[in-house]
Amino acid sequence: MNVLIVEDERALALEIAEFLAKEGFLTEHAWKKASAEEKVFVNPYDFILLDLGLPDGDGLDILRSLKKIPGRDDSVIILTARDAVEDRILGLEDGADDYLPKPFALTELLARMRAITRRKHRISTNQINLHGFVMDIENRTLTYNDERVALTHKEFEILYYLTLNKNRVIPRTSLTEHVWGDILEINSDSNFVNVHIKNLRKKLTAYSTIDWFETVRSVGYRINL
Repeated sequence: MNVLIVEDERALALEIAEFLAKEGFLTEHAWKKASAEEKVFVNPYDFILLDLGLPDGDGLDILRSLKKIPGRDDSVIILTARDAVEDRILGLEDGADDYLPKPFALTELLARMRAITRRKHRISTNQINLHGFVMDIENRTLTYNDERVALTHKEFEILYYLTLNKNRVIPRTSLTEHVWGDILEINSDSNFVNVHIKNLRKKLTAYSTIDWFETVRSVGYRINL
């Protein structure tokens, strides 16, 4: 999953980024309001971790701008030293998904991100059944009849993102953005996505038929559950 950290305290931002990277997240940084707005305008994110007290403006303005962009559903968690109830209410009313006052434990941040993901995609537990395969979201593993399927990190993330968006056709570009990050830095002519999909299919079919994993020609991919 792709995360934008909007935080002017660089030590904190780097600490969050390092922690989330170990949990399988991709991260980008924005130290100021202006640079954050540029990134938000260009790229969709699974999560935006948003500080309010930025050196060149209020982080709430970024949230308000984001909510005006058609089709965007980035999840936003406000991270700030402002602890007044009025500030929390204002942030939530402007569209934030959660509010975590500083200082906070990184493990709590992760727990809140996972809870938002489950709620957003209507997942009740950390395990998802994929026609006999069992995906463990917390441990980032896939098993079949209790035997672990040896997936690479990217293969798991592809399967996970498609599963979160089950029964929807996910365009190749959207898959690229959410699994690899900034699409502007990626060669659009590259076939690396196709290679990863091919390898993933090969590993899954070694255990069972996967007619539920569909390629929609010239568009993208879909998992039917």
